[in-house]
Amino acid sequence: MIKQHMNRRIFLRGLGGAVVAAPFLSSLTERGVKAQSVAPKRLIMMFTHYGCITTKFFPTKSHGALAAADLSPTLQPLAPYISKLLIPRGLRSMNEWTQNMVRGQGNDPHTQVVGSYFTCQPVTPNSDNPFSFDQSTKFQAKPKGPSLDHVITQALSSDGKGTPLFMRVGNQSDSPQSAISYSAAGTAFPGLGTPSQAYSGLTGLFGMSGGGMMTNPNPDTYQSVRGKSIIDLVRDDLNTLERAPMSMDDKNKLEAWKALLNSTNQMMATAACNQDVATMLGATQANINAAGMGGLGSDILTTKVSGDLDGADIYTNVAALAAVCNANPVIVLKYPGSYVFKGLGITTESHSLSHRLDNAGMSGSCLPDAVADLIKVDQYYTSKFAYLLKQLDSMSEGDGTVLDNSATVWFSEMSDGNAHNLNNAPIIQAGSLGGYFKTGWTVNVEDGSATLSLGQSESQCTGTGSNQMANGLAQGTGTDPKVANAPINKYFCNLMNAMGVKAGADGFPAKGGTADVTHYGYSDKTEDFIHGGTNPATIHNPGEYAELKAGA
Repeated sequence: MIKQHMNRRIFLRGLGGAVVAAPFLSSLTERGVKAQSVAPKRLIMMFTHYGCITTKFFPTKSHGALAAADLSPTLQPLAPYISKLLIPRGLRSMNEWTQNMVRGQGNDPHTQVVGSYFTCQPVTPNSDNPFSFDQSTKFQAKPKGPSLDHVITQALSSDGKGTPLFMRVGNQSDSPQSAISYSAAGTAFPGLGTPSQAYSGLTGLFGMSGGGMMTNPNPDTYQSVRGKSIIDLVRDDLNTLERAPMSMDDKNKLEAWKALLNSTNQMMATAACNQDVATMLGATQANINAAGMGGLGSDILTTKVSGDLDGADIYTNVAALAAVCNANPVIVLKYPGSYVFKGLGITTESHSLSHRLDNAGMSGSCLPDAVADLIKVDQYYTSKFAYLLKQLDSMSEGDGTVLDNSATVWFSEMSDGNAHNLNNAPIIQAGSLGGYFKTGWTVNVEDGSATLSLGQSESQCTGTGSNQMANGLAQGTGTDPKVANAPINKYFCNLMNAMGVKAGADGFPAKGGTADVTHYGYSDKTEDFIHGGTNPATIHNPGEYAELKAGA
């Protein structure tokens, strides 16, 4: 859950080890090195189910600097942020389901995929029968480790017990067929279902009154978001330290550090966090109340709540406020599975629609206009991601915006929803996370070619004849499994290193580690997940993708 206060210890940790350790680094004062303003780092994730129509999604080139004209029709709403986009191409996520079990476990096309997406772990109990309907394997299998959102939050929390701000957009409950967040092996994290749950925690940061909400924010929190100097924020701690017995050499070092901070008057480079900002972002009590009213009906995602804002936008507004207030280093907006987008003129729920059928079967007669409806859903999700970027980019922070100091990433469960393939994953990132990532580019991390396949999403169900067939088992709408197989694990290493997560000597993220993260998950090869991961855990290609980093 969201913490109501940001105490001094947490605040100091956010300043970075170099500043806090300055008294013990004699070379720092000897060389006259200036301390720099520090902006918070955030990972903001948006997750959607059932992939996309890949042929209408990916940019026209897979590697190179991006121009607005390169964006596909589906991605055109992102054109205003073209210089801040990073589109990693050629990635594969782990544990793909196939009918002959050549690339993963045999549990279920969704249970094992979502369970493994952010954990990169097999699920248990295992099934070697892809067509079994055994309840414990098809519908209840869970991953053998925690998910990325928890790994990062726990690593960055002072006690190792932090949790992400995880919001279920639309307030639908999750089962193992749709859950993506796990705090530990087999332990699903439900998160928050309504904007009001998150909003009530955030209001303590800027002192709202009424409704039983907190009216007195923690003093450090209040001052940090208003740009108070670091030395003022830690003055009590400094006074205590000065009273402690220490050598003359240590006293000199302490005085040198205080002089360094005074000379630079270093500020915490955070955006403002107050009621006016909340109102500007649309995170108001009136909007929160409207989004929670039963009168919106079953399609809260597209139903207008206030003016042009729909129900999904209210969740985004709260997420943007949480980012501006630096309330949590990891924020997740998870959209629901099996959803009926009535506001888009669609009457078939999204799972069946992704199969191009009127049911969730693997083959049958094509549903009329299935591909056109799927494109509508893709365009809707793009508009929601664009709105999230707009909110984050509207808030100045340090030398840039909240968006610039974040990595805001749209992930989708799979590539093509009919093929259920995991290679050629559709991933869109915005923001450099404080200059760590290259932006304004699409980067083919597999081989650097600018002509990576767009997939074959329009190879079925685009005609009007009654004999048109959808065949998910053949995976003909997917991408050739021989291409776009660079492991997503390495991209997760990028994100962890950019956020400041450290690894132990083995390269895996570890509390108290000192090395860069180079390893994540059970394996970075989807074939290793067959039979539930009976082979020894192996990261075949450790490290991160250097080509995604600024300056590469």
